[in-house]
Amino acid sequence: MHESPSSPAPCCMPSAVRASAPVPVPEPARPSPPGGPPLREAGTDGMVGLPGGEFLMGTEDAEGFPGDGEGPVRPVRLKPFLIDAYAVTNDDFGRFVAATGHVTEAERFGWSYVFAGFLPAALRRGAPRPERTPWWCGVQGAVWNRPEGPGSTLEDRADHPVVHVSWNDAAAYAAWSGKRLPTEAEWEYAARGGLDQKRYPWGDELDPDGAYRCNIWRGTFPAKNTAADGFRGTAPVDAFEPNGYGLYNTSGNAWEWCADWWATDRPERLPHDPHPSRDPYGPHVSHDPRGPAAGSAKVIRGGSHMCHRSYCNRYRVAARTANTPDSTSGHTGFRCARDA
Repeated sequence: MHESPSSPAPCCMPSAVRASAPVPVPEPARPSPPGGPPLREAGTDGMVGLPGGEFLMGTEDAEGFPGDGEGPVRPVRLKPFLIDAYAVTNDDFGRFVAATGHVTEAERFGWSYVFAGFLPAALRRGAPRPERTPWWCGVQGAVWNRPEGPGSTLEDRADHPVVHVSWNDAAAYAAWSGKRLPTEAEWEYAARGGLDQKRYPWGDELDPDGAYRCNIWRGTFPAKNTAADGFRGTAPVDAFEPNGYGLYNTSGNAWEWCADWWATDRPERLPHDPHPSRDPYGPHVSHDPRGPAAGSAKVIRGGSHMCHRSYCNRYRVAARTANTPDSTSGHTGFRCARDA
């Protein structure tokens, strides 16, 4: 199941092979030039203020994926910051598009990945499929507001997480909103909800007392989803109970882009460590890690409605994977953060 530690292990995460030149990475939020798109007034509505401090990042859980760089468990210290309680919704993203005229990468390239089970036979037939993840179809015309391609709409999904957005799209939205994407360390700290080294944001049991706490694949992957938790696809961003910090759906529903480039060799290593010869796996604390300076894939966290223990058990709070910054799919979205 696992590949080289230098790349994400096979998962339910398809990477798009794009024929066009990559879109430039957006710069942080700054005043718009004359005639440019209006910058949204930065606010804190819908955000949760977190005190930061030291926490134990990572896991050595037997259910984990060592090749993903989930461990070792290590201390990390963060400054206070704010993070969205909810993933960015279709309505949120629609306001951004209306204000800026932003054209997503899926729109520019003309296609995105859609789960085959959501498609009518006419669209499934002949659609290109990745060899490792054949349940995905490359669908012409699948974009954020037509999530299953031509003929689909956002009806009854205004409050669902926006999907079919690349890392570049997410960073552009964050800059417009006066925010940024969370670092991987910030994301995990927030997702844990104050619990120390638990498997999920609510504890170690997936369905405590038989109660469903997240939107994941229920049944046999990829043939049958019973939707026992109430959803076959995405769910509203406020579905299920929040974690101890008031964040919703940090396990399942939609994957979330983080700011960091992907690495498995302790990406949170302190870049200004005064003792560079010291064992990088030693007990020193990393302060506000930002990951490696460059890479080919961006970290994605949280799992999605397509995760199942038999194949992609990555809805655990310390689980991680990655994708190229221009990749898009029907189960990947984001939430934003900002400095306190």
